[in-house]
Amino acid sequence: MTWRTELQQTIQYRNAYFLAFSATAGYVCFGWDIGLIGGVLALPSFQQYFGLDKESASARASLSGNIVSVLQAGGFVGAIASSWLASRYGRKPSLLASAVIFLIGSAIQSIVGLGSTPAVGLKLLYFSRFLGGVGVGLMSALVPTYVSECAPRAIRGRCTGSIEVAVGLGNMLSFWVNYGAALNISPGEMQWRTPIIVQILPGIVFFVFMLFQPESPRWLVERGRYNDAANALGYIARKDPQDDTVQVTLSEIREQFAGKRQLPIATQFKKMGENRIIVLRCLIPSIATFFQQWTGTNAINYYSPIIFANLGISSTTASLLATGVYGVVKFVVTCLVLAFVIESWGRKRTLIYGGLAQAITMIWIGGYSAVHPEPTVVPATYVSIVAVYLYGIAFGLGWGFTPLVLGSEVAPGHLRSAVMSIAVGVTWLFTYVIAQVTPIMLAHITYGTYLVFGVASVIMAIWVYVCIPETTGYPLEDVRYLFEKDILIRSLEDAPGGRIFLGKRRAIPMEELKKNATDASPEPAPSDLSDELTKEAVPRGQSDTLVI
Repeated sequence: MTWRTELQQTIQYRNAYFLAFSATAGYVCFGWDIGLIGGVLALPSFQQYFGLDKESASARASLSGNIVSVLQAGGFVGAIASSWLASRYGRKPSLLASAVIFLIGSAIQSIVGLGSTPAVGLKLLYFSRFLGGVGVGLMSALVPTYVSECAPRAIRGRCTGSIEVAVGLGNMLSFWVNYGAALNISPGEMQWRTPIIVQILPGIVFFVFMLFQPESPRWLVERGRYNDAANALGYIARKDPQDDTVQVTLSEIREQFAGKRQLPIATQFKKMGENRIIVLRCLIPSIATFFQQWTGTNAINYYSPIIFANLGISSTTASLLATGVYGVVKFVVTCLVLAFVIESWGRKRTLIYGGLAQAITMIWIGGYSAVHPEPTVVPATYVSIVAVYLYGIAFGLGWGFTPLVLGSEVAPGHLRSAVMSIAVGVTWLFTYVIAQVTPIMLAHITYGTYLVFGVASVIMAIWVYVCIPETTGYPLEDVRYLFEKDILIRSLEDAPGGRIFLGKRRAIPMEELKKNATDASPEPAPSDLSDELTKEAVPRGQSDTLVI
């Protein structure tokens, strides 16, 4: 694709891009919150205010883990609650509610300890971080579903992938705000309160921008609001709601939901076990997000000042500066991958190459830490610091945002909100686990911490290579055919060099599967559609580039 075509496509889909930008502003809050606390914990003024500096090393590590991980506990609750909220009230109102909860939690965090003892302030900090976590958990579960249901197929990977750009932006900004506070604000309460206060700004931006966005057309179809769905599709693609391409897309979505509209959330969970194909498609998003947490990314996000200190960068400001540079590297790489790689390489290659690359960097850091356990600076120290940055590049290449893109594409449409709430719940659960165990691992198994993450990265790359077919370029309604027959053969066929293992075996082509489909998902039989599609049926055909 030439730059001229890219420019024309960007202009054509500018409403879709703005929708993705507005929704993923919620992930700026997410990225800010997870990047913020590690730097705040490293500030001597914070430790002195709450008495952490008077605790033993093990007690301080435990308190730090609790302060960090209580956000994840709230995030888990929010993620699990998101499926019910999104199904009952819609994606947009639930996203607006998540912003309000996040803002209230952040406001309380910024005033903890005022008018009370530090001990009471610490309890209020736990509560407010939990409350903010509920808001962030709702955002993190709802945004991938909302964006994937709204984005046109041609740019769906880019729009959904912009989630990780938002996370990277939030990370980067929080790292530099922490560094600026440490450098320019004299030690005292405002030194650690300022970064917490500033995180309110992205929450306000998210709330305001979402006010102007439409509801998910798929949720509207599920509720029988077909005119509203056509208007939403027309706005996203910048076409008249009565345009043939809009009506064809609407007809396809209605066909998918015929006989399955307004499924209660309990029924959605029950239908996840309907048959082997559905079970597989519902499991993949959670497996992908589980693996994502064992890449070690949140260990670096939360405890990068400690990690850089262990590598020989001893002063607080220097470690925060190194952390800030890491945030910039990860953000820039994620932007480049989103612009030039995600749609050309596809989901599968980015996950494989990213997983192997991050494994190499983690194993190097682990090996260096084993040979040089003391935090002294030697020539190899600089290589290890570069390895941390290379890890950020590798993570941004694949496992940063592709699991959410893949999960939202693979999940069955009528179960997507429930499936993604579980997947994001898994994210929060194991983010909590990582936040709790990382300081303990760094203290007790030291270099083994990095080896665990490195080996896990190899395992996840192998899983994608063998078990996951490529989903890039397919409409959401057609992804189900990829899992109906010859899944392992199709997965190896789509993998780089995978045909070597297949000999002459090949998967059944997609066109043939669509032609001979026997309702394996199961989707509604044609007879089930007559009542729903009689009024506004549109001749089937290719719907230009609008297809969502």
